[in-house]
Amino acid sequence: MKLVPISFALYAGTLLLACPLVAQEKTPRLDEKSSSPSANASDVAEVKSDAEPAQTNPPSERAPKRGIKELAALAIDARKTERDVIYGKAGDVGLKMDLYFPKKTDGKLPVTVYVHGGGWQSGDKASGVGVMAIGELVQRGYLVASVNYRLAPAYKFPAQIEDVKCAIRFLRAHASDYHLDSQRIGVWGGSAGGHLVALLGTSDEKASLEGTGGWPNQSSRVQAVVDMFGPSDLTVESGGGHTRISEAVFGATSSKDEVLKRASPITYVTNDDPPFLILHGDQDRLVPLSQSEKLHQLLKAAGVSSKLVVVKNAGHSFMPAGGTPQPNRIELTHIIADFFDEKLK
Repeated sequence: MKLVPISFALYAGTLLLACPLVAQEKTPRLDEKSSSPSANASDVAEVKSDAEPAQTNPPSERAPKRGIKELAALAIDARKTERDVIYGKAGDVGLKMDLYFPKKTDGKLPVTVYVHGGGWQSGDKASGVGVMAIGELVQRGYLVASVNYRLAPAYKFPAQIEDVKCAIRFLRAHASDYHLDSQRIGVWGGSAGGHLVALLGTSDEKASLEGTGGWPNQSSRVQAVVDMFGPSDLTVESGGGHTRISEAVFGATSSKDEVLKRASPITYVTNDDPPFLILHGDQDRLVPLSQSEKLHQLLKAAGVSSKLVVVKNAGHSFMPAGGTPQPNRIELTHIIADFFDEKLK
């Protein structure tokens, strides 16, 4: 029996396992010191750096020093925060989200939903690169939801996407309670979270990924997607050794297993997909840049609005690799927020 090749990487002192293209995301939490992420981008933006050329060996992935300006991006000046809101049930498991309400309340609120990474096996709604955008989005007048979902190996795919879709349906079902606009919902996530938001953007009810968590009379479609270094084609093998992760997450026994095609966002690309912003480091050794390039190309070919921003000197999770990442994390936060402003306001 042929197993799915994976790659191994030493990341911040932790051994990570990457399924054909999947890595676990080592990223800050809301209660940690962290850095945060606009640079101009056309359909594909490659922001050049004056730093030394990227190294050919895997990046050290050591966290950079962070200043007061960067840490300020994590400050969430919300009017109200509701934690551990139950948005659905999967068997006896209560699915939880945190809600951050903006001080600006003119009319119905646009919504942005954050989906954390962690190789589908770890992580939390208060962790990941994406948490650095929460404060900026709340300040700009968005109701922000950050969701947890069931994790592998206890719960195999499609549990993760079923839960994220349930979260969107919950928000629509409670639009009047939260004074939100159910037709202005955007999502963002990194790594495994990037995969899930991309899949949320491309798949509809015909994909049979809705699950039974609740609110079946509501749509799980979204109006804007920000995918940060998420795998888009899980059928592609990568170099390296063998691992149990594909079986643990997807129940796959080979790269040709049908479940990997079913789990791939590119499988469902159609011309009615929402606009995409895709962010990816040019030195990512865990989820290759080619994964985002492929998704971007297919979206454009289908007539979908898509913009790919290549972050120079950046590995997975935008960690420095051969120089100073450009755009930096503060700039990336502004790129994300500006994209949502353009598509949801």
